Formats: sequence, structure tokens, C-alpha cells
Amino acid sequence: MAVKIRLARRGRKKLAKFDVVVADARAPRDGRFIEKIGTYDPLTNPATIDLNEDKAFQWVMNGAQPTDTVKAMLSYRGIMFRKHLAIGVAKGALKQEDADKKLAEWKQAKDAKIQNKKDTLSQSKAEQAKARKEAETKVREARAEAIRQKQKAAEAAAAEQAAAPAAEGEAPAAEGETQA
Repeated sequence: MAVKIRLARRGRKKLAKFDVVVADARAPRDGRFIEKIGTYDPLTNPATIDLNEDKAFQWVMNGAQPTDTVKAMLSYRGIMFRKHLAIGVAKGALKQEDADKKLAEWKQAKDAKIQNKKDTLSQSKAEQAKARKEAETKVREARAEAIRQKQKAAEAAAAEQAAAPAAEGEAPAAEGETQA
């Protein structure tokens, strides 16, 4: 029986989430599986990968073949590196303590890199929000200025109209006096 580590889709249309499962290669994608070892959410930035690393490592060491996407996820989480180190220990190329130290250093560097990306994304998001707010403020001020200009023009027109009938009213009265 060929065993694969692959993704099983769940979630609604355009909001996919995936379960990382160990399944028989002949089973359908979302069908029967042997064991669920984690979840994957590609919609977050960076993508959220929650794996039971010990179970995943155990299945990889027992010969389960990951799909391309799952292999990339396992590499991202350090499980493939851990397999590489375990094979080196089994062959006698290095000691278990050295392998554990290398894995811990790698994980620490990887976690720092991931945290840096999260910080950069949140900082750029804050800067974009600030820029949007400033642009919105400029538009609002321009609209307020246009309204003030219209009000001044309307007040000037109203003042002209008020002055014009008064001037017209005096002129016919003056004409009426000369005729009488």
C-alpha cells in the first residue's frame, strides 16, 4: 500500500483551508485517510501551517511520500531537514547532539525570518492605512473649500440681488416724481 502525505480541502468556495492528512494513494482527495497531522491556511500572509511535527517526521521516516506542496510545507517547518540529519546520525556521519544543535539553530533562524516578514507586513499595512487617511483628509478639505467658495458666491449673488431691487425701486420712484 502506497502511503501519501497530502492536502484534503475543506472550507467554502474561495475560502479554502486544507487538512494535512496521511492517506492511501488510491483514496480520493477529500475521502478516506489514515491520520490527520495538521492544517494549512493559504489565505493568511504568511500562510499558516500547523503540523504535529513529531507525527509528520514519523510518517516521513516510515516511507510516506509527501506531495509537492506538502513537501514544501515540511521543508518550511524543518521536518525534511530533521530527516536529513536523522539519516546522517544513522550512517554515523554526525552525533545526535550535533544534529539537535543544528536543527535548533535552523529553527531559530527560520522563526526570526518569519517574524521579520510578519513585522514588515504589519508595518507596510500601517503605512498604507496612514497614507489612505492622509489622502482622504486632503479630499475632505478640498470638498470643504469648494463648499465654502460656493457659499461665498451664493452670498455675493444674494447681496447683489438685494442691492439691485433696491436700486431699481428707487429709480422708478424718481421717475414717477418727475412725471407728476
